[in-house]
Amino acid sequence: MNSSTTRVRLAVLLGDPAGIGPELIAKLLSNEANRHRADLFLIGDRNEVDEGMRIAGARFPYVEAERFEAARFEPGVPVLMHFRGGAKAPFARAQASENGGVYSLDAFREALKLTAGNDTQGMLFAPVNKTSMHMAGMETGDEMEWFARQLDYRGPCSEFNVIEELWTSRVTSHVALRRVGDLITEEKIIAAIRLITDGLRRAGIARPRIGVCGLNPHNGDDGSFGREELDVIGPAVLRAQSLGLPAEGPLPADTIFVRALRRGEFDGVVTMYHDQGQIAMKLMGFERGVTVHGGLPIPVTTPAHGTAFDIYGQGKAHAGATQNAFDIVCRMAENRLADAGAVQAHAGHPST
Repeated sequence: MNSSTTRVRLAVLLGDPAGIGPELIAKLLSNEANRHRADLFLIGDRNEVDEGMRIAGARFPYVEAERFEAARFEPGVPVLMHFRGGAKAPFARAQASENGGVYSLDAFREALKLTAGNDTQGMLFAPVNKTSMHMAGMETGDEMEWFARQLDYRGPCSEFNVIEELWTSRVTSHVALRRVGDLITEEKIIAAIRLITDGLRRAGIARPRIGVCGLNPHNGDDGSFGREELDVIGPAVLRAQSLGLPAEGPLPADTIFVRALRRGEFDGVVTMYHDQGQIAMKLMGFERGVTVHGGLPIPVTTPAHGTAFDIYGQGKAHAGATQNAFDIVCRMAENRLADAGAVQAHAGHPST
C-alpha cells in the first residue's frame, strides 16, 4: 500500500479496443473537472488513447510512466502506463477477437493488483466484450466472477445496476428462468439485501432504504399464483429486519420501480432474477446506467452498456454512463481512503 496517498487514485482502463471504450474515456477525461477529481492512472495502449481522442474529437493531457511506482501525479494530469500485456497491435476493430480479450484481461490483472494493494483506491473500466475474453481463456461466466477469482475472494458478490440514485441487486443472475424458483432461498435473499446495503453505504448513503421484489404476478396474490412470497421471500425479509438490515417487502415487481423511481421511497431494490430489474432499469436510462461490482473487497465500476461495435469510430458514443460510473467509483474510493485513514489514526493512538 502507498501509505502517503492523501488524494484518491483510480486505475482507469480503456476497455476493448474494438469498441467505443477509448472514445468514452477520451470524452470523460477531456472534462477538466473530472481530471481534478482524483489522481488517474491509465493502463492501456498509448496508440489507443490517442485514437480514442481522435475519434471523440476531444483531447486531454497526460504524462507517461513505465510502472506505477515511477508515476508522479499532478492535479489534472493523468498518468499513462503504456501497456498491451500479451496482446499484439494493431487490434481488430468492431468485432470480437482473442487479441482484444487478452488485452482486456491483462489490463484487468494490473488494475486489480494495484487496487487490491490500495495503491489505487478504485477501478473504472470502459466496456469490454465477453466473447473476446472467453476467446482469450476467461473460464467464468462474466468478469465479476473472474475478478473474485483473481482477488482470491470467496464471499458473496453481485452486480449492482445503478440509474441515477437507484441501485438494484438480484438474488439469481445468469441462469435459465425455469431454474429461478428453485434457486431462491432465504439465505440468498438476505445476502443480496446485505450486499446492496453495504454497497450503498460505501457510496455514501448512510441509511439506505431497500425494497425487495416478490417473484410471482401480483406478489403471488396470497398464494394463488405461487407461494414463494409466503414461504421464502417474506420470511427472509423478516429475518433481514431482525438483523438490522433496512428491508421492506416482498413488494409486487410491477409497481416497486414506480415507488422507487417516481416516489423516491427506496435507494435500492433487490430483484429475484436478472430481467426483473434489468428491463426496468434499462428503460429508465440505458445510456446512463452503471454496473457496480458489489461485494468485492475493492470498488469497481463500469458503464452498464456494451462495446457498441456498430458505432465504433463514428464519434457519437454517449458518455453519460461512463460519467456516472466515474462519479460512483470516486465516492466509493473516497470512502475507502477515509476508512484507511481512520484505521491508521486509530492504530497510532492505542487506548490506554
